[in-house]
Amino acid sequence: MYDRILETSSWLKTKMPSHPSAAIILGTGLGRLAEEITTTLSIDYKDIPNFPVSTVEGHTGRLIFGKLGDRDILAMQGRFHFYEGYTMKEVTFPIRVMYELGIKTLFVSNASGGTNPSFEIGDMMIITDHINFFPEHPLHGPNLPTGPRFPDMHEAYDKELVKLADQIASEKGIKVQHGVYLGTQGPTFETPAEYKMFHTLGADAVGMSTVPEVIVARHCGIRVFGLSIITDLGVEGKIIEISHEEVQKAANAVQPKMADIMREMLTRV
Repeated sequence: MYDRILETSSWLKTKMPSHPSAAIILGTGLGRLAEEITTTLSIDYKDIPNFPVSTVEGHTGRLIFGKLGDRDILAMQGRFHFYEGYTMKEVTFPIRVMYELGIKTLFVSNASGGTNPSFEIGDMMIITDHINFFPEHPLHGPNLPTGPRFPDMHEAYDKELVKLADQIASEKGIKVQHGVYLGTQGPTFETPAEYKMFHTLGADAVGMSTVPEVIVARHCGIRVFGLSIITDLGVEGKIIEISHEEVQKAANAVQPKMADIMREMLTRV
């Protein structure tokens, strides 16, 4: 595995037009944020050695080098999911490559179902912690030399970055929520009983990604900031039938606000 990580990162280093220290993963329905990036190089995942390929609608499948605001940035326009049939090593492979490319700060985004009764569709939730509900752990197996065998996770999401996001949101008059994100394997949306259980366990939102990537990022010593867009509600009395297309539509509507926060954070980090 580590040989393939080094092979991919070495190949990308010969193509990179800049040396960004920050990266963004654009999740379901959030790929349009890439339009905010002044692109200097775009590479399809299928053209990158050893890279998996996105198979989900709304995940374009491109690695982008460019600028968001005045900051050099690396962006994944589309991610990989456990439910697509990939192993956790494959799902988190890009994070390992990012570390080898010099990434120090990772911004993750996703669409999620809200389990907190105070949430509404279209809310942005700053992730303050997570619950790993995946059946396979991304660090299972031999430990790679990028981090300790037993990494500490008491601050999976960087508190200083959370404070910065709160400050920027306040300055711009953007409403944000805070909460715990629970990651599960999917690909089904949750039943009402599952939503209720997840909320009882302490989750404010639930989705099918992010947690494995964050675990590996922290194993590598990369700081993490996460935003969830609440695209549907798993709250008793508010649960309705939902489709992937509706999730994308709800996420698309909130993208400009998310772009405002992330763009400004990048200028201040």
